[in-house]
Amino acid sequence: MRVPDNFPIAAFTLAHYPKAGSLAAMAHLGMDRWPLAHTSGLRFWRLFGVGKGRVFDPRADLQRTALFTVWNSSVSLKQFENSSRVMRSMRDRADEVWTVHLLPVRWHGRWGGRDPFEGVSPASPSEPGPWVILTRASIRPSKVSAFLKAVPAVSQQLLQQAEFINSVGVGEAPLLYQATISIWRNLPAVTSFAYGPASHSDVIRRTRREQWYREELFARFKPIDSWGMWDGIDPFR
Repeated sequence: MRVPDNFPIAAFTLAHYPKAGSLAAMAHLGMDRWPLAHTSGLRFWRLFGVGKGRVFDPRADLQRTALFTVWNSSVSLKQFENSSRVMRSMRDRADEVWTVHLLPVRWHGRWGGRDPFEGVSPASPSEPGPWVILTRASIRPSKVSAFLKAVPAVSQQLLQQAEFINSVGVGEAPLLYQATISIWRNLPAVTSFAYGPASHSDVIRRTRREQWYREELFARFKPIDSWGMWDGIDPFR
């Protein structure tokens, strides 16, 4: 899908570092904040620590970091990827980097008190798939225990979905600020999982009834370009 140069766009990057370079990986979470905050055309960004495995895991993987960004235009994103110190340092130090460019299609909720896609016109892609889904929540401290108890059953069901490709759990801070990026072959599979399996639909009801989250955001994206490797493969190829 060709996107006009002035169309707002999002991106997600997942990096894996050699074991000997894990300290450098964690350093990115602090050192990259200033240059990101002063990057032209960047309207929203979050740096993440990453959990172990393919689904949410409270245990941190010290060899992985992630970056989510929203841009005023694809031109600004490409300039950042080609010339920024943040991306250059990541590519130089990591042994594996995967990036995907994303068109926002549908979203609701807030992140840090704001809508990351405010003013963006939702894209209307004609292609059936694949899709990238972002779910993000700020968990109330008193509800962390209930959240952690509910995770294993939901995670197991997620990995069993036939049209599920891959996912990763990321966080801005341990336990309280969590997000999941997942990739699916088609949209009906996303809807079926969200409202089908008993464990997941029960968790959705409990989050509302027991008010687990102080804030949450759900977003659906159409991937339009990707490169690099995630666990040794390109998920889209």
